[in-house]
Amino acid sequence: MVKKSVIMLIGLLCTAMAVQAQDEPEYRLEVGGGLGLVAYQGDFNSSLLKGMQPMAALTAKYRMNPRMGWAANLGFGKLKGSSDNVDTWYPELHDNPITFSSTMVYLDLRYEYNFFAFGTGREYLGARPLTPFFAIGAGVVVAHPDKTEAGLQMPIGFGIKYKVRPRLNLTAEWMMHFTTSDRLDGVKDPYGIESSGLFKNTDCYSTLQVTLTYDLWAKCKTCNNDRD
Repeated sequence: MVKKSVIMLIGLLCTAMAVQAQDEPEYRLEVGGGLGLVAYQGDFNSSLLKGMQPMAALTAKYRMNPRMGWAANLGFGKLKGSSDNVDTWYPELHDNPITFSSTMVYLDLRYEYNFFAFGTGREYLGARPLTPFFAIGAGVVVAHPDKTEAGLQMPIGFGIKYKVRPRLNLTAEWMMHFTTSDRLDGVKDPYGIESSGLFKNTDCYSTLQVTLTYDLWAKCKTCNNDRD
């Protein structure tokens, strides 16, 4: 009798904990924006941090579950560089160094994987308000160094998410964007040697960004409930 009572008490406590942990709704959508820095990597710069310029982005995210989701990003920024202070010697640019300032816009869709279930812990049992994540995706980039240049781009990187409030999220991320264009700096093949391959000898750029998003679209808790 005592054993049965203990088992019933443990069951009631577990049920109460589960109910308490799920007394807030789960949200499917995040919308917001971010600010950060963007840096060009190409023929005239191989450093990840040199020449960083301000950038901004609009973000929308769809959560499949607390561990996985999709993110759409529309970013704006500038890419700057010069052939003056590079270690590589370019025959055609030796006597005619160039400096470029390229306006850039990019759009991409990324898959995000959270290493821990992300949330307050009150809408999903076991969720944590802080988690690292990994992201990879595909998109397009348009730049205008001297004339408009467009290409495909593949972002890949990582970051950290923090639940500031039950519906407010703060993200810090670093992304490397590999592109199919070699003219983001206005110069194609400065060695004059043609190359083949999707991302071979092409220009890239990296973004370091902080984003603030707000949760929308609460998941219906009773939609799959068969009870009246």
